Amino acid sequence: MTGRGRKVGAAIIALTMITGPLADLDKAGAKIVVPESSVIEVDGATVKSVVAMFERAEQAVKAHDLDTVMAAYSPQYNYHGLKKDDVRKVWMDLFDEYQDIASTHLLTKFTKVGSGNQALLEVTCTGHLWARSKTSGLFVPIDSWHEEVHYLVLEGGEWRIRGNLGEAQRVLPFGTSPHPLF
Repeated sequence: MTGRGRKVGAAIIALTMITGPLADLDKAGAKIVVPESSVIEVDGATVKSVVAMFERAEQAVKAHDLDTVMAAYSPQYNYHGLKKDDVRKVWMDLFDEYQDIASTHLLTKFTKVGSGNQALLEVTCTGHLWARSKTSGLFVPIDSWHEEVHYLVLEGGEWRIRGNLGEAQRVLPFGTSPHPLF
C-alpha cells in the first residue's frame, strides 16, 4: 500500500471510530479531530487557531447562532460560485428545518501557501453533517465530504474560510459534489 493509501486508510478508520457509536444520537455533538497521522506543514499555534475556529463555528451551529457561524467565513468567500450570502441562506434554511445539528471534521493536512497577507492555508478535511428533522424527528444525513480542501485566509487575526482558489468550475468532475459548509 502506498503512503497516500495508508493515510486515507488511517483517516477512514479514525472517522469510523469517531462516528461509529451513533446509537445515542440525542447527545450528538461536533467532533473536530487532528489525527497523529496528519501532515502538518505549519506551526502548532496555527493548527490550534484553525481548530478553535472550527470549534467556535460548531458551537454556534449547535446554538443556531447564525451571525457567529457566518463569522467563520471570509467576506470574499467563493466556493464554486457560491458567495457568503448564499451560504448564509443555506444555514438559515438548515436552522429552520433541523435541530441537534452535529458534524465531524477529520483534519488530515495543513499546508500554508504564499506569505504575508497573501498567505492561504489549505486544510484537508473528511467528515459529515447530520441533524434531527423537525418534521420527522429522525436523524438524517445533510452533507458528507472526503478530503475536501478548505482554503482559509487570515483576517483580523482570525482564520476564516475563503472557499476555493481561482475561478469557479462551470461543471464539477464526475462523482464530485459541492461542499459549501465547513
